Amino acid sequence: MPENPQARALLRWEEHGAPWRVAERTPTSVTVSLLTCDDGTEMDRLVSSDPEFLALVARLLDDPESGSV
Repeated sequence: MPENPQARALLRWEEHGAPWRVAERTPTSVTVSLLTCDDGTEMDRLVSSDPEFLALVARLLDDPESGSV
């Protein structure tokens, strides 16, 4: 389990099959929108510049089975 709280939250979101989207991404930070399953309403945002979170988001974006939209 990742140490970064945002990474843990995103993995839990993924494990439950809920969609998410990158709202903003720079070389040093990323903002992820956590969305509802039914109509894609944003429920929360995860913002981090932690390298662990950046690497997780990059890995999930490359995974075709990820919940990213």
